[in-house]
Formats: sequence, C-alpha cells, structure tokens
Amino acid sequence: MTSSSDAPPDDLPRALPAMWRLVRLGYHAEPRLLVTAFVLALLTAVPDVLLALWLALLGSGVTSGDATQVWVGAVGLAVSATLIWLLRTVSTRLQRRFRDKVSIALERHVAALQASVATVAHQERPEYLDRLSVLRDQVFVLDHLFMSLFGTAGYLLRLVGTVVLLMGVHPALGLLVVAAAPTVLASGWRPAVERQAREHGAQAERLAGHLYQLSATASSAKEVRVLGIGDQVAARRRSEWERWYALMARARWGSAVWYTLAWADFALGYVAAVVFTASGIDASAAAVLLVLAAGGRLSGYISMTVGEIGFLRGIWMDGSQRLAWLEDYAAAQVTGDRPAPDRIEQGLRVEHVTFTYPGASRPALDDVDLWLPAGSVVAVVGENGAGKSTLVKLLAQMYTPDSGRVLVDGRPLDELAPGAWRERLAGAFQDFFRFELPAQQAVGVGDLPRLDDEPAATGAVRRAGAEDVVARLEQGLSTQLGPSWPEGVDLSFGQWQKLALARGFMREAPLLLVLDEPTAALDAETEHALFERYASVARASDADALGRVMILVSHRFSTVRMADLIVVLDGARVTEVGSHDELIRLGGQYATLYETQAAAYR
Repeated sequence: MTSSSDAPPDDLPRALPAMWRLVRLGYHAEPRLLVTAFVLALLTAVPDVLLALWLALLGSGVTSGDATQVWVGAVGLAVSATLIWLLRTVSTRLQRRFRDKVSIALERHVAALQASVATVAHQERPEYLDRLSVLRDQVFVLDHLFMSLFGTAGYLLRLVGTVVLLMGVHPALGLLVVAAAPTVLASGWRPAVERQAREHGAQAERLAGHLYQLSATASSAKEVRVLGIGDQVAARRRSEWERWYALMARARWGSAVWYTLAWADFALGYVAAVVFTASGIDASAAAVLLVLAAGGRLSGYISMTVGEIGFLRGIWMDGSQRLAWLEDYAAAQVTGDRPAPDRIEQGLRVEHVTFTYPGASRPALDDVDLWLPAGSVVAVVGENGAGKSTLVKLLAQMYTPDSGRVLVDGRPLDELAPGAWRERLAGAFQDFFRFELPAQQAVGVGDLPRLDDEPAATGAVRRAGAEDVVARLEQGLSTQLGPSWPEGVDLSFGQWQKLALARGFMREAPLLLVLDEPTAALDAETEHALFERYASVARASDADALGRVMILVSHRFSTVRMADLIVVLDGARVTEVGSHDELIRLGGQYATLYETQAAAYR
C-alpha cells in the first residue's frame, strides 16, 4: 500500500524550511560542535570590523602628529590582527571536525531514508532517478551548508558593524546598504536560474556519467573493445555532456549580466560616499580615512556575504530541498505494521493482480489469479518478459500491485511490516549483487545476526553446492573478494552466482523460499542436482511444520518438472496451472515448450 505521494511532486519543498530541517539534523548529530563553531564564526567578525577604525586612527594620528592616536591605532591593529589569526585558526579546525562528523551523519541519513522505503519503485522511475542522482552528488557537500551559514552570519555581523561605523561619520552613509541591495537580489535569483537549468539537464548529466563509467571501468572493458564502440561511447558521452553544459552555460551567462550590473550599481554608490564625505560635509581627516577603509572593506564584506548567500541558494539550499523531498517521500509511504506469521497455514493467494512498470506501455502482470498452497514447491515458467520475476518481486513486497492484492493465509500482504515479512524470506535472484567483502561476510549478510558465524556460512555454502568455490579460495571463507581490494580475488560469474545462492540459504527456516533463475550460469545437470536438493529440503518435515512455499523460476524444464505445481505465464497472464503430468496431458503451451526443449537435448 502506498500513498498518493507515489506520483512525483511537481516542486521540491520550500527552500528555507528545507534548510532549517537540515540544520536541525546537524544539531541533533553534533550539538556542541555546531554551537561552538557558530559562536567562533561570530567572534571572529568583531576584530575584523575594528580594523577599519584602527587604520583611521593610525592615519589620522600620523597626519596630525598625535602620538596617542598613533599608539592606539597601532596597538589596536596588532591586537585585532592577532585575534583574527587565532580565532580563524581555531574556528577552521573546529569546523573541519564538525564537517567530518556531520558528513558521516548525512550520508548515513540518506542511505537509511532510501532503505526505509519498502518498495524499489523510486529507484526505477526516471523522474526520481534524476533527483536521486543529483542528491547523491550533493550529499557529500551538504556539510558545507553549515560552513556557509556560519560564514554568512559572520559576514552579516561585519556588515552591521561597518555600517554602524560609517553612520557614525554621517547617517546618510547608511544608504550604501541600499546600493548593495541589487547584489543581494542577484545572488538569490542567480542560483535559482542555474538550479532550474540543472534540473532540466539532469537526465543528460546522468547519461554522460553512465557512459563515462561504461568507457572507463573494467567490468565493461572487454565488450567495449570487442564491439569496437569505444569511440562511439566517448563521442556520445561528450554530446550528452555538451547538451547538459549548454543549458547551464545559457543560464550562467544570462545571470552573469545582471550580476555585473548589480555590482556596478554598488561601485557607483561607494564612489559617491567617498566624494560626499570628502567634500559634502565638514569631515575630519580621520573620518575620510574611516570611510575609505570601512567603505572599501564593506565592498569585500558584501562580496563575501553575497557569495555565501549564492552558495546557500545554489548547491546547499538545492541539496537541502532534495534531501527534504526524500524525507517527505519516505515518510509518506504507507506500509503495514502487523508482524509476519510464524507459519503459513493455508497458502499464498495472488488475487487479480495487475502491475505495470513506470514508463511501460503494457502491464508486466495482467489480472493474475493464483493459489500457492502451503508446503508446496511451485515452478514459474514462460518466455522472457512474461512476468515471472515481477511475480516473485511482488511476493517479496518489492512492488505494490496497481490493482488486486496478495494474501497470506487470507491476510493482505500489505498489512504486514515489510521488514518483518522479508525476514521470513530466503533465496536468490537472477540480478544478484557482488558483495566485495571477505567471503564469510559476502555469504553471512544473508542472515545479518549470523554475519560472522562460520559454521552457519559453511552450512549455507553446502546447501548451495558452492563448496568447490570456497575450496579454491586460498584463505577459504576469510578470503577477500574483489580484485580492486588488497589481496582480493576475482571470481567467475558462475562462482559469484553460487555464493549468491549460499547467501540466500543463510536463513534456515524461511516461510517463502524464492529461486529466481539463480543458476543461469550453471550447466543443466548441476542445476538439476541443486534444485532436487532444494526441493527435498522444501518438502522436509520442518518445512511441513512451517508451511513453507518454494518458488522456482527457471527456463530448464528438466528441473521444473519436479515441482508440485507449475505456473505458465504468457503475455503477462496465467495461461496454465498444474503438475508436470497434468500439463503434459493437457497438450497446451507447457507441453509444447517442454517437447521443444527435450527434442533439442535429444
């Protein structure tokens, strides 16, 4: 069950609330470091502002011959310079420590959010993938948002202090802030335009990144060379990058024109302030020097403030909005909260289920109605694209049906907590992942509480028929897998597949055992022997007590025929259901497919 928020939102959450949520996240992660770093950023601003006053006193004392002013100005400069250096050094190191800790917290938060979504639909919808792709790039720099906030607060304090000094000469000099207003407006408008351009070009940017990985990584190197498509991949990558960059360049050039005009307005205001002080009022030499020093520093403060605000409105606010969107999306997914049953009493019912993948023109499953009795071994067969793997993933709650429902002993599956239900699942999928960990852990993650339990992993390896793989590893289950790691070893596709099977058999008492073409790389005889073993395990006395259902998806009918029940899918619909003998006598699609494959073997 999902909420109506499963449809992609038109807009990201509002910027300021999203940024405030990120600040609260940082505060909860490291409250003391955040407060201390913020206070230090403000304290550093005080001696920096006073530099203009000390310079004015020093200059006035030199021109008037007032030794007291010279000494006060010189000592003030020395103290301010020392404090600036000391506070900046301490602040930088403290902020770096804060950033390191918050960065880890943010990465963990994003990973946990994605894992908390019960289904995988958001990882397959193009509009979501674009947003997630940008967020993945930005999450590593979101910790800079706090530095920008600290910097913005510090420079705003410098601005206020400098304006106070200027207005001490004459209140009209406060109008310099008005002259600076266009720069602030431009800094807020410019990142929004660039963000919109990046949003429009996100798909091209993501494709360019994919093509780069395709041309530069070892996993695709052989096919790229054999097919001779290296130049074409590189050219396509460049064209996609240029398509993205053209959007960004247009936005940047357009905003740069207005940005330049805004700064020209402030420059005219600054020149007018100096002329006004020097000739428009009866000001002392110290006052003129103060306006020159403070006004000059004011431009720098405005520049830095505008720059920090630009960063906030650009990468940091944009990233915080995407993070807030992911938080909202994860929170809006409505899932069941009832515990999973301890056993299956009756069976699993797939009741008039229809499901269509995002962007697809026709359903992957169309009005599928099935009864899978408790304690049975079920085989699912059909041509490629018939919906076999989709059916398995719906039973594992990886997707939610568009219509219809899945029932466990008459109880809707979507009323069960997804995590609790999946803890009662075991098996392997055809699109398994290669965990580049020590072999013990690569198998042990199949039952996390027993991650480092070597006897349990050894038993799973035995049940998966993967003893030969472990025997070839120099350090056995302690061997590091993956050639990119020190002393790591690579495996063949079939060896990786056997370890994936072992991982799927770490759980010894599952209610649903799923084998979705996990032995495609093995020969027919080995697959048959393995599944014969699995079927006997599924029919064992403990399986009867649990009411375990085993689902086997395979193209090899010599293996399929051992199942209690065979489900034939064709064109997203169930066309035949029965035992091997029943379907052979029926003389329908299964019988034709079986005879065709048997004849090929003969």
